[in-house]
Amino acid sequence: MAGIGISGFALALALSLALTPLVRKLAFKVGAMDVPDQRKVHTRIMPRLGGVAIYAAFTASILLFLPVLPDNFLNAYDRNLIWALLAGGTLIVLLGALDDRFTLSAKLKLLVQIAAACVVVFGFDIKINLVNVPFGSAMQPVGEWLSIPLTILWIVGVTNAINLIDGLDGLAAGVSAIAIGTILVMSALMGQEAVILLSVVLLGAVIGFLKYNFHPAKIFMGDSGSLFLGFTLAMLSMLGFKQITVVSFVTPLLIIGVPLSDTFFAIVRRWIQKKPIFAPDKGHLHHCLQQLGFSHRKTVLIIYGIAAFFGVCAIVQSLISKSGLGNWVTFVVICVLVFLLQIGAELIGIVDKTRKPLIGFLNRMFLRQQTHTRSK
Repeated sequence: MAGIGISGFALALALSLALTPLVRKLAFKVGAMDVPDQRKVHTRIMPRLGGVAIYAAFTASILLFLPVLPDNFLNAYDRNLIWALLAGGTLIVLLGALDDRFTLSAKLKLLVQIAAACVVVFGFDIKINLVNVPFGSAMQPVGEWLSIPLTILWIVGVTNAINLIDGLDGLAAGVSAIAIGTILVMSALMGQEAVILLSVVLLGAVIGFLKYNFHPAKIFMGDSGSLFLGFTLAMLSMLGFKQITVVSFVTPLLIIGVPLSDTFFAIVRRWIQKKPIFAPDKGHLHHCLQQLGFSHRKTVLIIYGIAAFFGVCAIVQSLISKSGLGNWVTFVVICVLVFLLQIGAELIGIVDKTRKPLIGFLNRMFLRQQTHTRSK
């Protein structure tokens, strides 16, 4: 397995390094350009379509490897999983590439994303069948009435979450690479060979592209990249652990904790400000960090660190959850992370620059304790 993984990573990396400059030229030729405006950080016109290079490197590597794999390396379910990812991913990349060139409406993009999720669910019968509910004694079966919408919601939600954080050079690619690396480690621990192969190949394709996308970027991944990476992460995080994970339903949320939390705070922020949910703004995590004075590169590296923290939490959570204390650990992890997320959100003002309810409550408790101590 190690030899196949290394070969898959190297092939995807080499293809991505070779294809990205060609896609950059293609973007200039077809007019797939990102023009600066008041909401965007970059100040010069940049080529998009970078996701096409990631997709091409990933897909070509997988298709080249499948015929030469040993017969017993992948079972029928694993091969079905791979074809589901490639079929739905192709539809997503076509959508993203058209959006990179023509700027499609949000409603049309949502409909196509739902269609891609339906391809996975109805075309290949891939869906969330089991959920490990915290404090439950075993995996709980999910009925068809809940399984299908839950799977579609998960795929569409994660697909858009990556898209929302794609605001700085190398940000979405780097955060995705960290999430893919987390999935790789966890799938290796669990012996999920199909997911290991998909993860190492995808990681190679993303790292090859990152060479041209890290600040200062020569090309943007565009929606073709952010939507494709979101889709593949949704699939891998769902499928890599025996239908939403044998350890805990929290684990996939931790793996992609940065984009999901940024998406959640964006929805809350726009609801408080009475703005449409899909209305773009400059209140995302990377915007807030830059407003605090961090440089472009430092902002990206800080978010990498946060993503890595979530990844480590996911791995530790999965290891501990194999013991009888797993459900209690899940509960503690949820409570601690929610507390830290709320504190962090209030400190940087990601929801509101003036409202800081938790920090205010803690300050009042601290002052009350000081007063009580002095009175003694």
